[in-house]
Amino acid sequence: MRHAPTTYPVHELIRKRWSPRSFTSQPVAPDALNQVFEAAAWAASAMNEQPWRYIYAHKSDQDTFQKLVDCLLPGNQPWAKNAPVLILSLVKTHYDNGNPNSAALHDLGMANANLILEATALGLHGHFMAGFDANKAREAFRIPESLQPVAMLALGYVGEADQLEEPFLSREKAPRQRKPVSEIAFHGQLPA
Repeated sequence: MRHAPTTYPVHELIRKRWSPRSFTSQPVAPDALNQVFEAAAWAASAMNEQPWRYIYAHKSDQDTFQKLVDCLLPGNQPWAKNAPVLILSLVKTHYDNGNPNSAALHDLGMANANLILEATALGLHGHFMAGFDANKAREAFRIPESLQPVAMLALGYVGEADQLEEPFLSREKAPRQRKPVSEIAFHGQLPA
């Protein structure tokens, strides 16, 4: 596994979480998938609105799975089509009272973080993608205007990197890295 080389100690689930492009053909059990959605359901949200929604398909659900693959941009289709599960995450943009929910995207991010950490605890890994056609997804799944398609996720068990072609193979094998804490967290104010 490709654990994060952290500077400061963090929880093991955070160190183990990464975004592979190579997946085995092993299916994700429905109970495991429901468990990761349950984790998403318990994310914090403004006014307890819980604005996240998910559309998913197992690879065995050929028609629905292919509709999700077809929504991906060409740069993601070659590898994501091999994942055993594809998930489209959406967000409800307004509160039930009709007012805009300015925290909706944040709340979906919290739900997605819960989802992927629970998946990691189960030995699953996922790769979130912004590279998809939201309008195509809206049409394919008859998504109402009240919901905004935000990200797609390929979910499954990590496969061998060598089954990927370039440019994905070298990306899969590249060292994991992040900006240092000193570049993202500032005491008191942002630097001048």
